[in-house]
Amino acid sequence: MPPASSHTSRAGVVSRRTRTVWASLTASMTAVGGLLFLLAGGTPATTNAGVALSPLVSTTSPGSLESVFRTRVALSPVWDTIVIHDSGSPVGDAASLDAAARAQGLTGLGYHFVVGNGSGMGDGEIHVGYRWLDQLPGAHVAGAAGDTLNRTSIGICLVGDGDRRAFSDEEIHRAAQLAAALADRFGIPPERIILHRDVAETTSPGRYFPAARFREQVRALLP
Repeated sequence: MPPASSHTSRAGVVSRRTRTVWASLTASMTAVGGLLFLLAGGTPATTNAGVALSPLVSTTSPGSLESVFRTRVALSPVWDTIVIHDSGSPVGDAASLDAAARAQGLTGLGYHFVVGNGSGMGDGEIHVGYRWLDQLPGAHVAGAAGDTLNRTSIGICLVGDGDRRAFSDEEIHRAAQLAAALADRFGIPPERIILHRDVAETTSPGRYFPAARFREQVRALLP
């Protein structure tokens, strides 16, 4: 089942202070190196067993998301559907969703991608989950349809509670951009980009999710 929506030194021994200084220096160098690598067009820095793709990387076309296809294993040919979800909480990130999934007995984050809303993640930031990097089945579709769709569909979760408030324009745009990029790469027709409520007894991604506008943006972004 997918996670529920709704969070003393001596000679020959390095001193504790020295270890702390070196650890801090190493962390700083790693962060700076990762940023420079990303700006140079490399693969984004690893985080939470996945990677974070900043909304500043590119926001103009599906092709600008080419880095999401730099997976750790070869891309699988099984993907024929994209399912859109909300997290069910106004604040969240990949780590909190991962923790919620583990609390329900899953091995980790059930979605392939998470899109931030500015509360927990950057507005429009995309988290590429480990299931996508390793081309693993998802754990995001509930009900009878989940038996098939969790093996063949790509799960995209927007942080937010779509039954209580609207999503940001940037979050919707980035989700549409991501969906269009994936649809283009795998030959997924627009009618196979669906909402979770279309296939399960849930309201996700919520009554405030702008389905018509989202679909319009996806179609406009497809070649």
